Amino acid sequence: MTFFRFLSRLPLSILYGISNVLYFLLLYVIRYRRQVIDENLRLSFPEKSLAERHRITRNFYRNLADLFVEIIKLPALSPEEIQKRVRFVNLDLIRSNIQAGQTIIGMTSHQGNWEWLPGSLVLNGVPVDSIYKPLTNEFFDRLMRDVRSSFGAIPTAMNTLPRQMVARKDIPRMIGLMSDQVPDVPEQAYWTDFLHRDSPFYPGAERLARSRNFPVFYLDTVRVRRGYYEITIRTVAEPPYTDLPLGTIMERYRDMIETTIRNNPSDWLWSHKRWKHWRGKYPKVGAKLE
Repeated sequence: MTFFRFLSRLPLSILYGISNVLYFLLLYVIRYRRQVIDENLRLSFPEKSLAERHRITRNFYRNLADLFVEIIKLPALSPEEIQKRVRFVNLDLIRSNIQAGQTIIGMTSHQGNWEWLPGSLVLNGVPVDSIYKPLTNEFFDRLMRDVRSSFGAIPTAMNTLPRQMVARKDIPRMIGLMSDQVPDVPEQAYWTDFLHRDSPFYPGAERLARSRNFPVFYLDTVRVRRGYYEITIRTVAEPPYTDLPLGTIMERYRDMIETTIRNNPSDWLWSHKRWKHWRGKYPKVGAKLE
């Protein structure tokens, strides 16, 4: 932990120098999950040439290396610095709900720098419970909890969310969910077509929205340039949900994230084993969203 605290105090200019070296190692030496990345890109973008997919791969590794050093730097960034580097568009869409005493759901993805997002929102008047999937390595799980609590964000493990919903029921806030991960129980996932493949999504966002009448927003992240991000708030759905067909929230989220990825393909986490499950692998598939 001391080593990472030391690194966090280095200027970003030096950390980006480290990122340049890390990029070279990831791409040419370690070839980090290269087969997974190549397969994901080939099946997701069949219309792209091999040269185009290789260009996306190179940019992906560069952005992944930058993400690593930016995560390390987050606890040492000043509020002024993070606000300068993360710009929001349509922030009043969610801030007005919070000010009116309404808890909301914010859906995002592994696009750009998702770790800077919760703290940036807190600094802009939006308290955040950031829901995360605990890491199996205890040291790195503790490290990421420390990083994710920067600027007052509340990191919340998925398995503790029901308890947190009770304990913090009177606190208007954003509940941040990254639903583009692989669900732990595919039989209970919401399955839909995503980037040309049948894909399972965590159904929790729609379930929670319907059960609590929470508005749902999508946070569309774009890397403007190195170390600078623009996040556009888009409405996914608002209560009442009585006339909204089941699955609509998940389908709208799917459409929005796919648009984000197609517009900036190198910024998504292609090394993630997103499609390791398929419907035919399980006898009973399909989540009930009631």
